[in-house]
Amino acid sequence: MKAAVADTLESLESYRLKDVDMPAAGPGQVLIRVAACGVGYVDSLVALGRYQVKPPVPHTPGQEVAGTVEAVGEGVAHLAPGDRVMTMTGKGFADYAVAAAPMVVKLPDALSFAEGASLPLNYITAMHALKDRGVVAEGETVLVFGAAGGVGSAAIQVGKALGARVIAAASTEEKRAFALAHGADLAIDTSPEGWRDRLKTLTEGKGPNVILDPVCGPLFEPAFRSLAWRGRHLVVGFVGGPIPALPSNLTLMKGAALLGVDVRQYLQYETKRAIGDLHQLAQWASEGKIKPPVGRVYPFAEFGEAMVFALSGQGTGKVVLKIAGD
Repeated sequence: MKAAVADTLESLESYRLKDVDMPAAGPGQVLIRVAACGVGYVDSLVALGRYQVKPPVPHTPGQEVAGTVEAVGEGVAHLAPGDRVMTMTGKGFADYAVAAAPMVVKLPDALSFAEGASLPLNYITAMHALKDRGVVAEGETVLVFGAAGGVGSAAIQVGKALGARVIAAASTEEKRAFALAHGADLAIDTSPEGWRDRLKTLTEGKGPNVILDPVCGPLFEPAFRSLAWRGRHLVVGFVGGPIPALPSNLTLMKGAALLGVDVRQYLQYETKRAIGDLHQLAQWASEGKIKPPVGRVYPFAEFGEAMVFALSGQGTGKVVLKIAGD
């Protein structure tokens, strides 16, 4: 079969499509014929060895897979060959991938393979952030930075499913319109001058209860200062540039919390909860409460261009690599 492989993490140009041995489903595993694979900012960082944990080489990127079950290993009873599924696994930039059976769920009829490949990582991140770390309650206001990106757009829909009022923060009119079209109640720009006053107006002087922040850019401190009493600022990532600092006395003045959201360790240490999140998300998708927005779709041969674009942060929705026909 074909797979994108690199023997070094020096650059994205190191990756090539190569013929490799086809994997097999062992006990408790599922072999999936990959139809689509999500491509995120983190995938590109991992491929370059710039993420928290460097992968061993040779490395094949891709961790969000949607496709058709080809075979199941011993002990797998909830799936059968031919089932349409989505999952989180490794080595997704390939014709076939193996996944642990508990993390493989049936793809709702309402979702295409491209949408299925856009769901797992971003939406589990949003669920862990808003439900577990932010403990969002019905009627609260959630401010989402990077609202047109993969995690941001997922957070909009998860926030709405949890009963929150969602304000989308994005840098351009196009991105704000995208966020509104995908469920946000209100939108705000990210121009620093007068930004806190504009946010105060949108929140009727109260400020947001929860901030989901995969950017942590120039508005990091102004946003924290704008929180309502007992507010929660969720740190998801740092795509906004240098890692910012925060005066610790602000947490006392606001009775507020600064909380880290690390989905990698969540998946590692709380696997059963993450699996439960994926099942809940699949149910919400079946009910029409969430629908992953697909951004640019690239053919398999253009996986390099897909990773470059995902790294740029310029798009809206999820970048997807189309491996096989839908």
